[in-house]
Amino acid sequence: MKCILAFLLAAFSVGAAAQTPRIVNIVNFIRLLEPRDSSITEDVLYQTVVQQVALMRKYHLPGTFLLQYDALLDRRYQELLRSLPRDSFEIGAWWEIPQPLVENSDLHWRGRYPWDWRANIGFSTGYTPREREKLIDTYMAGFYKIFGYYPATVGSWFIDAHSLAYMYTHYHIVASCNCKDQYGTDGYTLWGGYWNQAYYPSKVNAYMPAQDKAFEIPVPIFRMLGSDPIRQYDNGLGSSRQGVITLEPVYPFGGGDSTWVQWFFHSLVRDPDLGFNYTQAGQENSFTWAAMARGLSLQFPLIARLRDSGLLRVETLGASGRWFSSKYAVTPATTFSVSDDLPGSDLRTLWYDSRFYRINLLWEHGTLRIRDIHLFDEHLASPYETTPVTLNECRFLTLPFVDGYVWSKPGVLAGIRIMSNGVPVLGGEPVFTPVNDSVMRVRWPLTSGSGTMEIVLYPSHIEISMAGKWYLEMTAAHGAVLPFVSIRDSAVVCEFDGMHYRVSVEGRVVRGDIFRIIPKGDIIKLNFNSLPLPTSMRQQRQ
Repeated sequence: MKCILAFLLAAFSVGAAAQTPRIVNIVNFIRLLEPRDSSITEDVLYQTVVQQVALMRKYHLPGTFLLQYDALLDRRYQELLRSLPRDSFEIGAWWEIPQPLVENSDLHWRGRYPWDWRANIGFSTGYTPREREKLIDTYMAGFYKIFGYYPATVGSWFIDAHSLAYMYTHYHIVASCNCKDQYGTDGYTLWGGYWNQAYYPSKVNAYMPAQDKAFEIPVPIFRMLGSDPIRQYDNGLGSSRQGVITLEPVYPFGGGDSTWVQWFFHSLVRDPDLGFNYTQAGQENSFTWAAMARGLSLQFPLIARLRDSGLLRVETLGASGRWFSSKYAVTPATTFSVSDDLPGSDLRTLWYDSRFYRINLLWEHGTLRIRDIHLFDEHLASPYETTPVTLNECRFLTLPFVDGYVWSKPGVLAGIRIMSNGVPVLGGEPVFTPVNDSVMRVRWPLTSGSGTMEIVLYPSHIEISMAGKWYLEMTAAHGAVLPFVSIRDSAVVCEFDGMHYRVSVEGRVVRGDIFRIIPKGDIIKLNFNSLPLPTSMRQQRQ
């Protein structure tokens, strides 16, 4: 551990972007019972939280504990959490819906067990807007009776916008958190959203970043679980459900592996970023202490040492929410970059997010693929805003322009590639340089030919420039369902989930297998702030 700390200190001293905050929230959420495994008793779950508290106190690490309603009513959790100093431990709400919360709200319980994890039972999306308000009021009244104040933070795998807005308006929550991006994992899909850090959601879609302050819920939502920025995206390619490669301590490859943990924090504190870099550590008690002890015992000493060395800011979710709201009026541009992968790998990546779009660049074996571009539109309402879901699964989606997971299959990886004379352009190591607090420049020295490709990422558009004859080529697996409805000289028009949108192009778009973009001079510009309003919205604004 001392070796990795020394390495991180040395690397950080020569790295760029040393002034930006690198923030860690330790968030542990608490369920009273685990009906999926009879060996996981209520006492096993309680003792897991006891051990989490002990380890955090050992390393003087602040953190957030989020209580599901049934655990909130349990006297053991009440006494344990009330005994913790409020200046370093925060108590909030975990927004899964168990039987006591439903029945105490004078509603009918439809679950198979006292806690049922199905999307139409255990989450707010399974209830009408009025029922959601009753559930919130019941929870908040119970929390206030026990702790003497209302929780400032509420987390869940997903929370609908109506519930978030109600919690903000009536109970003044300051932060929320939701699941990382995933496709089909545990029956829940959150795909194409603001990839990491935090965003202000649209008033009609809690997964969709708002573009205008007037259309946002002013509660920052932080992305949970610390995704592997390289491997999580493609995990499970060709299947309907992804696996998990995250900082969660229970996974042997991920948060339970010493090499992976050291690499992840190396990128978090060393590699250039915009605004701030962020991750969430911790684990729900359902996994039990036996499964998470090794991983947390790897992570917490490292987090504490990086904190003590000034490389990390470790704080509660509520503290991060207040800081975010004081600094940003609208969702900022942020990045997560990886300049060096795990030993033996030459992969490099950059995630860039703004309130208009997200993009992922992936370098492998000397080539570059734009692996993902999703656009954001605050007017795209979630189907669950007014109508409860009746199925076991929920899907939260944004507007795809490049989808390297859904449009791929094993051996055929979708994306936009940089081509010259029919073959991919080859290059060396990319260099990531922040231009200001919202613009990132990437310089990629070329080995095929000469010179350097430059990619500049702005909040509403990107510019790609390189001397010589080159072009961008969109590819996808055969049979992929693509959103492209019209290929024009200066735009690609798309349709997805009933929303029409377009990417305008400075350059020339021509048809290929899908389409090809030819530079104008030496430059291609893709504009992601050209989303037309839906007809209903245009009429409302006239």
